[in-house]
Amino acid sequence: MNPKDPLSRVLYIDLTRKKYWVEDRRDIFEEYLGGIGAAIKLLEEELSRGADPLGPDNVIVFAVGPFSALYPTASKTVAVFKSPHTGNLGESHAGGRSAIAIRLAGYGAIVIKGASETPVWVAVHGRRVYFRDARAIWGMSSSHTVGRVIRENEPGHGFRTIMRIGRAGERLVTYACVITETYRHFGRLGLGAVFGSKKLKALVVSGRGSIPIIDKRAYREVYKEIFDVIVGSPLMKKYHDLGTPMNVLVLNKIGALPTKNLRSVRFDHADKLSGEYLAENYLGRRLACAHCPVACIHLAALREPYVDEPYFYKTTFIGYDYEPIYSLGTMLGIENPEGALLLMDKVDEVGLDAMSTGVALAWATEAYEKGLIGDTELMGVKLKWGDYEAYMKAIDMIVEQPNEFYAALARGVEYAASKYGGLDFALAFGGNEMPGYHTGPAAHFGFLAGSRHSHLDMAGYSLDQKTIGKELEPEEIVGKLVEEERWRQILSSLVVCFFARGVYKPEVVIRALKPLGYDYTVEDLKALGKKIHLMKYRLKIREGFDLDKLRIPRRILEVETPHGKIDKAKLRKMIELFKEMIQQDLASLEEGTAK
Repeated sequence: MNPKDPLSRVLYIDLTRKKYWVEDRRDIFEEYLGGIGAAIKLLEEELSRGADPLGPDNVIVFAVGPFSALYPTASKTVAVFKSPHTGNLGESHAGGRSAIAIRLAGYGAIVIKGASETPVWVAVHGRRVYFRDARAIWGMSSSHTVGRVIRENEPGHGFRTIMRIGRAGERLVTYACVITETYRHFGRLGLGAVFGSKKLKALVVSGRGSIPIIDKRAYREVYKEIFDVIVGSPLMKKYHDLGTPMNVLVLNKIGALPTKNLRSVRFDHADKLSGEYLAENYLGRRLACAHCPVACIHLAALREPYVDEPYFYKTTFIGYDYEPIYSLGTMLGIENPEGALLLMDKVDEVGLDAMSTGVALAWATEAYEKGLIGDTELMGVKLKWGDYEAYMKAIDMIVEQPNEFYAALARGVEYAASKYGGLDFALAFGGNEMPGYHTGPAAHFGFLAGSRHSHLDMAGYSLDQKTIGKELEPEEIVGKLVEEERWRQILSSLVVCFFARGVYKPEVVIRALKPLGYDYTVEDLKALGKKIHLMKYRLKIREGFDLDKLRIPRRILEVETPHGKIDKAKLRKMIELFKEMIQQDLASLEEGTAK
């Protein structure tokens, strides 16, 4: 590692005492690269065993890596914390400008501890940290307004990130998100609620520093090679042209698109929610994360008439991706693309994770149909497939929690179903709501056993799609997925967007690291990926995670996938094989640590 690189500097912020300090943690960044590797180590150091996720002892770590601000698509920031949604490890990644801002401010990581007595936002401008009074913006109905107020009151335009929460985070909805740059999110597992519990309305970071490079000529050569591959890739062109919504028609065709709480895997109106249809009829603008040439962020321009004002319209720009189209579209039976877009805008306004919100509302709709809940619990909101206006009202209720039912739904589908019934069709995995892929056994194994219970764990959905027509044995599935997941720990430590994972192969990563002062072999990187993966599970197990206690929702076993119906015994076998692997590898890791 270049001794002049500021990546090893860690900024510690204590909200309780309104203090901050910087430590050089070269030990961590040299051993774990950065990103998720450094973040999980810092969290392990700072998080008390059994800490209340919504208490002052919870810790938030933001981390970037050696590729941040240097190579194309190295545009993500990693956040880790104890999740109030699952009670276990929380990990979320976001694009936008946050990675560049943190890196140019002169830090590799920011650690936030304690809790403020009154609402604050924290502004980090290079080496200075300011604690701003946020009482005037606490309780604002729209996160968009909050962002606008902060933008007008903070310097650093163009080199600045604004991470903020909405009302959902303030009200401690366990799947509240943190919004950054309006259209990007630290979405899953409730980082917004952790912000809210700390009375932290926003974190602003800006910097104008520079990053020293040891071999500038070699750096330019590798940079051009990576850039040319990215901009010349047909897949990256699709991300630019259509974005992730290109998945809608693909998954619908193979029978893997979850619809109406996974009662079906095909949606009759999928064409109206597809990337192709939205691009042709609603696309208003494309945006890119900082230092990314792809521009995969797609904004719909939704034109709406003002009430009682003929010929007067307002145009709202709404970000759309595959996951919110699935969760707030097909899962709720929304046939009208404008209805789906309005729901997406609504969850952004209040600061909710789109996936968890949509899955929770889908469960509630089916529970209402089956009589498990009624008009009393719903307070007159009559949930019905396709009725986006009713779902808009229900989202407000989830945020404000006016009765016991909505307070339960604000804690997620697993908790709500445990109180009101309907666990068989409550689509949660390890406590986290289902992503939009009913592709086969590999995907659902990843949702259950993955470190984040996310579609980004292990990429099982991808393996399922590549092997349609073949039946893989449990050992082969687990082996392939663990190998993939451990390499993803390296990409998450650099930190590289997973969309470019096909570009950043091991040999390319090694060449890209060399001009920055790192000397690795492929074997070194794979060993480090394995170690980071195991550190996650060591922390998860310490905080109570138990593979034996994972609940498999019966609905996923009842509905056909492209591989046929999922065999529960086979799924349990995969979990058991994974458990044995983790136990053996953790024992070896501890033995190595002791030596």
